[in-house]
Amino acid sequence: MNNLTDYKVIIVGGGSAGITVAARLLRESRALRGKIAIIDPATKHYFQPLWTLVGGGAVQKDVTEREQSSLIPDGVVWVREAVEEFFPDEQFIVTDSGNKLYYDYLVVAAGIQIDWHKVKGLKENIGINGVCSNYSYDYVESTWENIRDFNGGNAVFTNPNTPVKCGGAPQKIMYLADDYFRKSGVRSRSDIIFASGGASIFGVKKYADALNEVIDRKGIVTHFKRNLVEINGQEKKAIFKDLETNEYVTIPYDMIHVVPPMSAPDFLKKSPLAADDGWVDVDQYTLRHKKFGNVFGIGDCTNLPTSKTGAAIRKQAPVLVQNLLYLMNGKTGTKEYTGYTSCPIVTGYGSLILAEFDYSSNPTESFPFNQAKERYSMYLLKKELLPILYWNGMLKGIL
Repeated sequence: MNNLTDYKVIIVGGGSAGITVAARLLRESRALRGKIAIIDPATKHYFQPLWTLVGGGAVQKDVTEREQSSLIPDGVVWVREAVEEFFPDEQFIVTDSGNKLYYDYLVVAAGIQIDWHKVKGLKENIGINGVCSNYSYDYVESTWENIRDFNGGNAVFTNPNTPVKCGGAPQKIMYLADDYFRKSGVRSRSDIIFASGGASIFGVKKYADALNEVIDRKGIVTHFKRNLVEINGQEKKAIFKDLETNEYVTIPYDMIHVVPPMSAPDFLKKSPLAADDGWVDVDQYTLRHKKFGNVFGIGDCTNLPTSKTGAAIRKQAPVLVQNLLYLMNGKTGTKEYTGYTSCPIVTGYGSLILAEFDYSSNPTESFPFNQAKERYSMYLLKKELLPILYWNGMLKGIL
């Protein structure tokens, strides 16, 4: 156990955001070596964007997992404990073992909490009775098993009315399933149903128009403002609440891919750092906390009004690091994050729409062509190139 209790910078969370920020800070300031701590008990680190392709049988899940110890930047202290409480006025945190750790500056990069328990019967049925989900390393292979073994009937794909990791992910696996069902000869005796707590297929019109064409072409049935509230695994029935009428609607299924509700981690919800909705309350441009000036937030745990994606973190990290260093060194001026995020939306084996947009839902595309068009090249970008850039670039603070 590390004996230090006082750090220049404490980073809460060792996921994409936390490690990227730590690596960038060290690249910018050698003086911070040994003075930065990452607080996170997890011993494994996952590249979760590939779980869609694992669930679709196109990637092996073990390539998405690495030892956390291999990714913590050299010069950063890793405290393998969980944060229990924040005391921002006194500038310390308390871990689950009772340790007090003091900081000059705090970065909250705690990710998002998956609330399996908020759908009645989900925890008891995940991985059995036709119930699967790509949102767990332990169960992602059950999605492929269900798709591979599907012989027809109702294939239901859900999306909750809460924020989720990558807003496009709930529909990606549905498009892969449709593709596979056609190849396996069962699509003609199948109904694919997308039941979403959201109001539309996507929040940016350009990409929504393209995705609605995909849905029409594939013959997928959509129900919006339908939120999953219960799974009856024995009878293979899914119960949804109609968010407009408050009535309950039952849909029988032969397989169901569930995207569970998500929220800010509980230890953040109860903290002084949280806004009323539980997310870390930061300025959307500077990423600095609205009340506590030596606190910053990044990624999924914040109330930034943009999709919660790794691509968003990649753009947020340099802004946060520069603003933190300005503050640390007494310099004036700020960098601004404009809300950029990206959702690579797989529409089949070998096709992908690359959605990129900002706070104003304006497309902010990286390539000199229409990214709302399905392309094989963009599928290869997601499957082959982005994992390399993640492990060897982003997490090392050089992208």
